[in-house]
Amino acid sequence: MSSTSTGATGTDTDTGTGTGTGITADSVRELLSDRKVFPGLPDDLGEDAELVLDSLGLVWLLHVVEERYGLVVEPTDEDIAGLTSLRRLTRYLRTAQKEGARDDA
Repeated sequence: MSSTSTGATGTDTDTGTGTGTGITADSVRELLSDRKVFPGLPDDLGEDAELVLDSLGLVWLLHVVEERYGLVVEPTDEDIAGLTSLRRLTRYLRTAQKEGARDDA
């Protein structure tokens, strides 16, 4: 497993629609669909819609990412401040996943 902290704030517009174990916008949207943890998020959350995660929700999300993808992510305060949309959250996690794969190689 890898521990990664990454800014992931580039302008890459690829939110991922691939297959396999890659993190995609759809897979992140599915993680955010638990209404017990994220009661205010709509089922059809747009990629650029405002996203506000409280600390409990973020901890839960990162725990599930670790369980599902084997990816341990330790975002900085700056990283967390940038997780303001589904697109940015997906980009952050995909970047962390790619960096983790490089670290494992």
